Amino acid sequence: MGVSLFGMVAAFGTVNDSGIENIQRLNVVEQLALPPLTAATDADQTFLREERVQRGDTVMELLLRLGVDDPAAVSFLKGSSATQSLFRQLSPGKNLTARTGPQGELHTLVFPLNGGKDQALVVERQDDRFVASEQALPLETQVVMKTADIRYSLFGASDAAGIPDAVATQLADIFGGDIDFHRDLRKGDRFAVIYESVNHLGRAVRSGRILAAEFVNNGKTYRAAWFADDAGGENTGGYYTAEGKNIRKAFLRSPLEFSRITSGFTSARFHPVLQKWRAHRGVDYGAPVGTRVRATGNGVVEFVGVQGGYGKVVILRHQGRYTTLYGHLSGFASGLRKGSRISQGDVIAFVGATGLASGPHLHYEFRVGDVHQNPLAIALPSAPPLMPQQLAQFQAQTGTHLARLDLIRGFNLAQSD
Repeated sequence: MGVSLFGMVAAFGTVNDSGIENIQRLNVVEQLALPPLTAATDADQTFLREERVQRGDTVMELLLRLGVDDPAAVSFLKGSSATQSLFRQLSPGKNLTARTGPQGELHTLVFPLNGGKDQALVVERQDDRFVASEQALPLETQVVMKTADIRYSLFGASDAAGIPDAVATQLADIFGGDIDFHRDLRKGDRFAVIYESVNHLGRAVRSGRILAAEFVNNGKTYRAAWFADDAGGENTGGYYTAEGKNIRKAFLRSPLEFSRITSGFTSARFHPVLQKWRAHRGVDYGAPVGTRVRATGNGVVEFVGVQGGYGKVVILRHQGRYTTLYGHLSGFASGLRKGSRISQGDVIAFVGATGLASGPHLHYEFRVGDVHQNPLAIALPSAPPLMPQQLAQFQAQTGTHLARLDLIRGFNLAQSD
């Protein structure tokens, strides 16, 4: 049914005319009275608008897109010291939210602040003046399920699926003991991930923890779910297989996050500085000077300083007979000294080009009983599994998320058939 500008309404109807012929058809148009239009506008009516910061935006441009037409508000924003952070923190991708009146007068402006504290600068109209204050954002957590196929890289796949970089980085950390994300990825690999998204007004503010994930690499499937024992709390949690085995290995495959391997483990390599063939008992990771170097396992600093062709070097001694070496460094983490206790993933140094190095890179060695081993191929020891008394709680806590993995994996396979 449509409403005519001239106050008429036309009604149309159809019937099934199968087998019926020669029936007279008649169109009827009748004048119908319309209810009077309400001309008055509710003075208390407000409008909520949201705009994403684009590269090169100014505060004034954003206010125009938000529908703000309020000289008093603009004057306050320009003159108040409390609102100067607006001009300093216009990072592309941020969302500003404004509540305005019918004529564009500003009621409230909400601007998330940098620092990851879920705080926002809130500008509010109070009678005939404005007040700015930092307030905690009202947040809600949503569980998100995504799948993706690897075509070129992990980040390329996550970008195509709309998965945040922070989630992709978590994924590499979770499976980093089994998969070398620098060299093991194959076209056609796929993954499914269930993670928390922390939202404000229905928009993601940041990503939270991965709750469960599956990665199929070169035909082999790896699975993990997050579990925190009630007795230990959130800070003691970890990722485990469906059987309760710890997915984390005693050592990470790589001491750098997503860096490029320039030289592999080999018994003979042409040394670019010495200009002769010699054994290369480690792996070289090309990375810019200053890139953070992580300890691949828990241990104690055995040596920190300068040592021959290694340049600035750190040597860690781990459980049993294991040692790791990190060479050609530009510097060491603050406070690092012989005897310091180190946890897996701690930043211990920074990539450099000291010693016999032709350019910035990290030289990494993995030794067992002082015998060099290929860190990319050796079977790494696993961290301890769950205790038998923890399994029932683990299954109750993770069963839903693991079932969701089955659900979205089946959906992904059906799509590709």
